[in-house]
Amino acid sequence: MQGSATVTIAAPAEAVWSLVTDVTRMGEWSPDTVKAVWLDGATGPAVGARFKGTNKAGWLRWSTKVRVDECEPGRSFVFTTTAGKRDSTRWSYRIEPNADGGCTVTESYEALWELAAIKLIFPPKRRVPQLQAGMEQTLARLKAAAEQPSG
Repeated sequence: MQGSATVTIAAPAEAVWSLVTDVTRMGEWSPDTVKAVWLDGATGPAVGARFKGTNKAGWLRWSTKVRVDECEPGRSFVFTTTAGKRDSTRWSYRIEPNADGGCTVTESYEALWELAAIKLIFPPKRRVPQLQAGMEQTLARLKAAAEQPSG
């Protein structure tokens, strides 16, 4: 399973990257995320930093440990969720600055491994469209926040 969604945002890439990498705010953007907290003394994005994400889908709630794999200011934020000792899903945000001072953001995911039981709970036929809609909603909310005038 994999997918992606893209949006153009009328805000500088660095400002959008700052929003995306503040995982404590992920619940503001993502309809699946309830909250996220940094772990092991981490206070912000860095390769190797870990956080815990609490998610929901319908009546189900679960938490995952997450590892930051790539973190380039103004350009990318990539992290992998884990299931036990296995990598489960890789999520990425790629940010491309535009000539007009705005940027284009692409959110994507790739399922690396999942328990067979997960496919029973979240059949791909239903889950893939849910994930697509979730990414589109996440990016729309991110765009609204980034384009909001400050002051």
